[in-house]
Amino acid sequence: MKILKCDLLLIVIAVTVVVLTAPPTISAAKVGVTYSTPDFSSGSFQVSPERIVAKIVSLEIEAVRLLDPNPETIRAFASTNVSLFLSVPNPLVPMLASHRSHAFEWVKLHVLPFHNRTKISMISVGDDVSLADAPPPLFLLRAIRNVRRSLVNLGIETVSVSTTFSFFSIIPSPFPPSLARFRSPNGDVIIKPILEFLEKTNSSFLVKLHPYYIDSSIHSGFAFFEDPFSYVDDSSIIQVRYGNLFDVMVDAVVRSLAVLGHESLPVVVAETGWPSWSSNSSEVYATPKCSQRFLNALVDHLRGGKGTPLRKEGVSEVYIFELCDKQQSKRTWGLLDYHLNTKMNITFFLDDIPEIEKKSIQLNYLVIVCMLFLAVISTVATLTCCSNIVSAWKGTPAKRERKGNIINRSPDESPQMNSTRIYKDSPHLSLI
Repeated sequence: MKILKCDLLLIVIAVTVVVLTAPPTISAAKVGVTYSTPDFSSGSFQVSPERIVAKIVSLEIEAVRLLDPNPETIRAFASTNVSLFLSVPNPLVPMLASHRSHAFEWVKLHVLPFHNRTKISMISVGDDVSLADAPPPLFLLRAIRNVRRSLVNLGIETVSVSTTFSFFSIIPSPFPPSLARFRSPNGDVIIKPILEFLEKTNSSFLVKLHPYYIDSSIHSGFAFFEDPFSYVDDSSIIQVRYGNLFDVMVDAVVRSLAVLGHESLPVVVAETGWPSWSSNSSEVYATPKCSQRFLNALVDHLRGGKGTPLRKEGVSEVYIFELCDKQQSKRTWGLLDYHLNTKMNITFFLDDIPEIEKKSIQLNYLVIVCMLFLAVISTVATLTCCSNIVSAWKGTPAKRERKGNIINRSPDESPQMNSTRIYKDSPHLSLI
């Protein structure tokens, strides 16, 4: 009975470990990270795409935005559950717009060989293409259409196509959100035709939101999602209270879309983050601690699934990006950021992967050893219990032998003769 109690205790411990290590409830918004291939010529440690992807999968990151996708990196994500968001580099956009064959070749190289085994969810044709040029870049929509048509011609209709705008390039100010408008004349000339295309193709509006670059007179607590700080938009009939700057910027985008007749268009925050370093000493909030503070609060907010005052379902996806100067470190562009269950934002460089993998392997070995130990104890306990039950049911060999001798004894034999026979057959006869 004691052994059985021990087994039950071990089972309870094992179940408790599983519950504690189970992932939390997923928020309405999918949270991903941004990855850019580092410049290995700068002296950083070269790591294969397979090892990068293995690390991403081990961190349970569900989506990755590839700023400069190459076939080797995309292939490494095959047979994983990681959703990929590909970006077409800006220098290629005019070429893709010039002729559909160029867009077709790009899709053949970056999508066609992988779409059956890799979860490519969307493509951004350009990343914050300058809208200040004269004349305006009307080629942007042509490039988007050419990529979309190339996908359809190849039988790929599950990948949406859009482009990424910067909040500060398209919206003059987020305050108040209810009066936000797209900047003129780009709103009507460039953005409106793109919105019509996105609506027809069930695609999303992609925007980069960086609260850090809003007017510095705003209290930092409002940017860090801290409760005592709020903003009231009283420009509409119903006053709306905002508890953080991120939601203000999102609703400014939502309201701008509504003004052009696309209030229900899904919004994806293609990039957000907080600088961890700056060469300007006056930027006192550009520190790793503040970056960690913002990202922790942001992901907690997204996991809450509360949305914003103007969009209850909130944004559909958010991609975290580390803001830092390229001169900060030779390893800067090999980083990945992700907020884990332990409220810790993990930033690791390519140089650090071998050490991180070593620690991860050691932890995995420890878990395996513990599980094997529990399995051995459980097996021994089970075998011991079974042995005791069988012995109690059948009896010992000595008892079975005595019982058989008594049953087979003839009526003439006296107990003394039978006793002699037992001693004769006994292996201890020489001792008697």
